[in-house]
Amino acid sequence: MKNVFSATSILIPEGVSMEAWSVIACDQFSSEKEYWQRASDIVGDKPSTLNMIIPEAYLEEINEEKEIGKISSAMEKYLSSGIFREYTESLIYVERTQPDGRIRKGIVGAVDLEEYDFTGVTAAIRASEGTVLDRLPPRIRVRRSASLELPHIITFIDDAKETVVEPLAKIASKLPLIYDFDLMEGGGHIKGMLVKGEDAENVMKAMQVLHEKNEMLMIMGDGNHSLAAAKVYWDELKQNLSEAERENHPARKALVELNNVYDPAISFEAIHRVLFNIDAAKFVSDFEKAVPRGTDYVINWSSKDGSGEIGIKADCIGDMLTVMQDFIDNYIKDTESIVDYIHGDDSTVTLSKGDKCVGLILPAMCKSDFFETVEKSGVFPRKSFSVGHAHDKRYYLECRKIRE
Repeated sequence: MKNVFSATSILIPEGVSMEAWSVIACDQFSSEKEYWQRASDIVGDKPSTLNMIIPEAYLEEINEEKEIGKISSAMEKYLSSGIFREYTESLIYVERTQPDGRIRKGIVGAVDLEEYDFTGVTAAIRASEGTVLDRLPPRIRVRRSASLELPHIITFIDDAKETVVEPLAKIASKLPLIYDFDLMEGGGHIKGMLVKGEDAENVMKAMQVLHEKNEMLMIMGDGNHSLAAAKVYWDELKQNLSEAERENHPARKALVELNNVYDPAISFEAIHRVLFNIDAAKFVSDFEKAVPRGTDYVINWSSKDGSGEIGIKADCIGDMLTVMQDFIDNYIKDTESIVDYIHGDDSTVTLSKGDKCVGLILPAMCKSDFFETVEKSGVFPRKSFSVGHAHDKRYYLECRKIRE
């Protein structure tokens, strides 16, 4: 059985401001440019992962070709300037202290993209929700010209017996410390420790045992579109490689953080919807008439002129989300209305108070149903849930070469 998750060469900057270096995932605060402006102010002219991403808040207004050129140049500059220390054949044990004080434990390593599928086909690594295909091309174009990857990807394992991540927590004090700093903009604190040799082998052996028991070893938690873009790029690239070249090419793998879904610090937060340029009252009325009414799940709506609840009947939360998303997609089709996917109740309510806007605040999913739901029903509708609140999301930090 192949190693789906393995140690790899990981690059960590040294001698730089780590607060400025590490920025939150590009798909966060997508309707709040002021967040990204504050991040830019913190970074200034310091080395930063901000210079190697395109925040989605700006996707509609940038010159993409120019921005991709800047990203490639920044990567080459950082590689040639010697700011990176390379940790070969390594994993990194991560402890992320979230703003609420809970500590999320994870392991940074590489997944084999040959073992991943985001279309719902049986695979060892699977998507948990529908992929928005329109969001992939910009990420694929960035990756085509990139010499580095930097992940905000989180994958989950179903490890109730705590055999993979938790043993590292018990020996964390003995592991070499690599980084330890506060994250910008209220992101909490992060600490990373080096895992090599026998300790790394033990992790991979435990993953093998877990895989023998479960054909579906991992499910995407965060960063599905980034991993999907990496997969598409790899499938494109490998067509011109020999079998031997395919085995060892660095782009075949992708860097992720692995978490146990049963980690007490992990919670599933709903991703809300805000519709813009829409008659809010008519939308709510039409939505209430179209969906099966009941008390199984409740969606809260908010607009400039009011708020309320809509009860929906459904066998599971995935079915409820499918009904809602299908309605929205059909309702705004061929109109000038648009929908954005928002993390956080407060941000959703604030945005819904604009003219011709309506926000839908969705219920959270119970994480105990996560693996069973994906196994039985396949992927959730796109943007069904998020791991924690916006400020809990993974920050870019570690890097890995994806060019030979």
